[in-house]
Amino acid sequence: MSPSPAYSERLGVPLRWWVQGTMLVATLWLAVVVALPPAAAWVVTAIAMAVLVSLLWAYGAARISVDAGTFRAGRAHIAATYVGAAVPLDPDEARRTAGRDADARAYLLLRPYLKRAVKVEITDPADPAPYWLISTRRPDELAAALTALTGATGK
Repeated sequence: MSPSPAYSERLGVPLRWWVQGTMLVATLWLAVVVALPPAAAWVVTAIAMAVLVSLLWAYGAARISVDAGTFRAGRAHIAATYVGAAVPLDPDEARRTAGRDADARAYLLLRPYLKRAVKVEITDPADPAPYWLISTRRPDELAAALTALTGATGK
């Protein structure tokens, strides 16, 4: 049995996105029901709702985890030996680091509904990304877990 991760988070979309998407599909139904037979309108609406659910679910499925030897952010992962300093960023610092002060080589896992982030230095000389910028709901906890991870590997 594998040990539980020191940090784990799913970057699920906020409830307001689900509500707004549902209202969009309801508006589509109102537009279609006057132009098509009721059965066809319900089929179109059901397809639209299925597309909406799959898109929001997929977009919010990104995970961040820190375990015994690996840091994972979305599809990317890196061994603990190559993780450097982790700095939690406030909303202004995160926006600046993702925009004006960004490095085009950096790995980004950003979500517009999460205003805070963590900047993680990458020390692997073979990796072209100088840092990872990761959106998170709990930046202080993620930075602490990454600091503990690098401390455990003797860095």
